Amino acid sequence: MKWIARATPVALFVTVLGLAASAARAPEAPVFVITPEGSSIKFNVKASVAIDGTFDKWNSTLTFTSPDVDTGVLDVEIQADSVNTGSGMKDGKLKGKDFFDAKNAPLITFKSTKIEQTGPNTFDLLGDFTIRGVTKPEKLTFTVTGRGTGEGAITGTMAFDRKDYGMNSGIPFIKIADRVEVTVDLHGKRVSGPAVVFKQ
Repeated sequence: MKWIARATPVALFVTVLGLAASAARAPEAPVFVITPEGSSIKFNVKASVAIDGTFDKWNSTLTFTSPDVDTGVLDVEIQADSVNTGSGMKDGKLKGKDFFDAKNAPLITFKSTKIEQTGPNTFDLLGDFTIRGVTKPEKLTFTVTGRGTGEGAITGTMAFDRKDYGMNSGIPFIKIADRVEVTVDLHGKRVSGPAVVFKQ
């Protein structure tokens, strides 16, 4: 029993040292905050009467599990009823059941599943896009500015076919294309952790 009593503290000490060494080896991840100031999420659709606007209420996060850029995950959550085209008639139509169906599907979301660096400052971000409660894979192509400074912007475009998501109707007296383009301009800064390591 005395041998066990002596061995137990030693075993505990070795275990603690092992955990500490493991923690020391674990790479610290960059932590970013996306700031609403200067950021925007816009959309446009080709039509006989211009249909373009912004979303006034949204939230976005950019997270990493290590400094490697390919571990980055971008999440965007938009309040569908915050659409703002500058026209009450258009806003009301877009919020309705024929388009965003904001009452039954209040959120429009994009969650990235894979990031591919295509150039020194350009990326393809593959992810799940959800609107009207329908989810499909889409691609956001974007450019990063401020590389290496800890502060910059993600600026890019995602295009989708509105009919793929059940938006088959039109607006009376207005001819509307099927293709919708969403443009994001997200400004952020690194608040802690190491710099992101790029592939190129």
